[in-house]
Amino acid sequence: MTNHPRRRVLGMALGAAALAGVPVFASEAASAEVVDPVQGRPEAAIPDPVPVSLASYFDSDGLDTASAHDGDFDGSGYCFPGDQLPSGRVVVDGVPFDFPLSTAGVKNNLVALGQVIALAKGNYVSAEFLVACSYGSTGGPAIVHYADGTTTQASLSGADWYSGDGPITAPFRYTPGGGTDQHPVSIGTGRVWIDPTREAVSITMPITNPAVAGQSSLHVFALSLQAAVAGKAIAVRVAKSTTSRLTDGGAQVVEATVLNLGTTWITPVDRAMVTVQAKNTFTTAPALVAWLAPGEEARVRIGISSHPSVPAGTAVSGQVIGYDRGGILDKRPTSLTLGVPDYQPTDASLGTHQSPYWFNDAKFGIFIHWGVYSVPAWSPPGKQYAEWYWNWMQDPNNAVYPYHAETYGKDFNYDDFIPRFTAEKFDPRSWLQLFVDAGAKYYVLTSKHHEGFALWDSQVSGRTAAKLGPQRDLVRELFAASRRYTPQLHNGLYFSMPEWFNPDNPWMGHPPRNPYTLEPVPYTGYQSGRDFVHDYQAPQMLELVHGYDPDIIWCDIGGVNDSHHVMAEYFNHANKPAAGRRTSKEVTINDRSGISVHDFTTPEYATYSNTVVAKWEASRGLDPRSYGYNQATPDDLYMTAEEVVHTLVDIVSKNGNFLLDIGPRGDGTIPEIMQQRLRETGRWLKVNGEAIYGTTYWSRMAQLGDLRFTVKQNEAFYIHSLVRPGSQLVVNAPVPIRGSATVTMLGYHGRLSWSQHNGSLLIDVPAAAAAAGNYAWVFKIAWQ
Repeated sequence: MTNHPRRRVLGMALGAAALAGVPVFASEAASAEVVDPVQGRPEAAIPDPVPVSLASYFDSDGLDTASAHDGDFDGSGYCFPGDQLPSGRVVVDGVPFDFPLSTAGVKNNLVALGQVIALAKGNYVSAEFLVACSYGSTGGPAIVHYADGTTTQASLSGADWYSGDGPITAPFRYTPGGGTDQHPVSIGTGRVWIDPTREAVSITMPITNPAVAGQSSLHVFALSLQAAVAGKAIAVRVAKSTTSRLTDGGAQVVEATVLNLGTTWITPVDRAMVTVQAKNTFTTAPALVAWLAPGEEARVRIGISSHPSVPAGTAVSGQVIGYDRGGILDKRPTSLTLGVPDYQPTDASLGTHQSPYWFNDAKFGIFIHWGVYSVPAWSPPGKQYAEWYWNWMQDPNNAVYPYHAETYGKDFNYDDFIPRFTAEKFDPRSWLQLFVDAGAKYYVLTSKHHEGFALWDSQVSGRTAAKLGPQRDLVRELFAASRRYTPQLHNGLYFSMPEWFNPDNPWMGHPPRNPYTLEPVPYTGYQSGRDFVHDYQAPQMLELVHGYDPDIIWCDIGGVNDSHHVMAEYFNHANKPAAGRRTSKEVTINDRSGISVHDFTTPEYATYSNTVVAKWEASRGLDPRSYGYNQATPDDLYMTAEEVVHTLVDIVSKNGNFLLDIGPRGDGTIPEIMQQRLRETGRWLKVNGEAIYGTTYWSRMAQLGDLRFTVKQNEAFYIHSLVRPGSQLVVNAPVPIRGSATVTMLGYHGRLSWSQHNGSLLIDVPAAAAAAGNYAWVFKIAWQ
């Protein structure tokens, strides 16, 4: 990367044409730089972030090589493969870092234990970090110290290195003794905001744990500082082409991150835009940057089209350009791939796919665990997954083992529950209306769980709801009703990759047997003598792709698979018209298909402690510890509506989606307590949904005590209070607010008075406003 100030170039014809929506193809001649014709305006000097040496602070060796195994990243002897990672100057998300060398015997990262990192005194917008965590995601408050003796605080955290989902990724890690664990490990980014109006002198790291086995530690590999700029200064930080489209069948998207490094606001008067210039390419939808406070960033989507003669997949060099009515503000060279070529069954090709914008904007979905396990539906409340009933009954030490014998008898096999799985009261339209009432934007139904019982009419299995039990294609009924009555909902399917006791590939090591006598029992509907993956698993997944056209495939467990080919077929099928739709559409798949590529990660009964930029979705049941229905769980153990709302707000503030699970009974009815909680959640979302749907995370921080933050770019900033506010809400954070802004509380009519003092925002809250809210009180700052 060339580190020099970027200058305003190119004529105003490009900007004017883009504003008018006129296709502009950049030819060889047009791509030549010309002088900005605007007179009397100084050229902007946009500095790149400057790496800061951390060598004197390093206290851990987390990088090994094939020839030297002297490191210990996590306290258990495992290490990053330094020979698979960059070294020296590396650019990550547009930020240059000095990545440490993996020299034998040399420390290369610091474990965050409250160290004070000295900075060259100066005015900065942010401190950018390369970080990774061992033994789980962790972090804590980082404190910025200023020359005047004041401080500010922000969270610094990272994802677990074993998630394999960061921008710097290695295909394996070294094990103690020099072997390899063939699982991706990664290093991600973190950011600490800095007040640009004060001179920063140091940063105190969070206090996490030493790097020992079983304890979560935050490791820092590199630090760079982004300097502030006096006046107006817009920087294009990250720019990349994607295979995503603005809408189904619409324009291809180039994504960019725009930062306001200056001291003045960007407002609609500036007419700030971001556009793309490349040969044989034109911008069909420039990205508007209407409001952007000093120190803030906007993540924008630019729609482009390429000349019809250009084959999909053509690589070109281009520029992403930020400009306002006065001319070019900044530009970033970038490599573009024009069009969306057919996906190939390789990591490189599938890795270009990403979660769709509809999914990112939806925020809230309903998970449905429904199968044969919904008939016995029992486990100790709050202890274990009830849908694992068949597996639990194999273990004499598990409570299900004696429960089953006492309730059904030792000769009652699990498959004897299949005729009792009747679905006789299943009303797909009422289910879907409940999901709409809950405020959900999508749902995911278990098409087949670990028990191997398919809820659709599979042609490669006799173990299906169409042939046994209900003798109905339950997936088709739900999807057909959704497309007819609730077309606004996106339709998803869960699919378990392995099966506990499938004789061709038993996940638990043996075919089905009576757990009390250990005698073999039938695997009802089983067709023998086949390859589990190629004759059964992959064909079933492709039946779902071609026969049901799901918007989401939510895999589970992983294991043996042919997911590269299945995923390529799924994406290619979506990328062209199909039965029931006239255009291509955007689909998505999670991280549990058994291969490393995915669109989003899926923590369950857990969330992240801070913003995770890579898209993620947290799931859990309304039940305290089960996805499937557990008849033993009393109503008072289910999540309250307040807990649901708090969980949703927390997840959304950190760039996640919330997939909230319900477990219908075997007859197809949804327990009343679940219906009640969903409708209560929906009533809150009806009032406050604008602060959830279509929002993005605040780049400076996700949370502050009981406060959470979301942003609707170009429109508003939202503060969510998870506790009922008193007469004044105090926000000790750099909230992007200006003198003309209007502050309101959703659900309460009337403006609220506000002021600022010593960097804090103070909002006066009338008693009537506090009384008007519940669960979470949302304050809206509308820019104007």
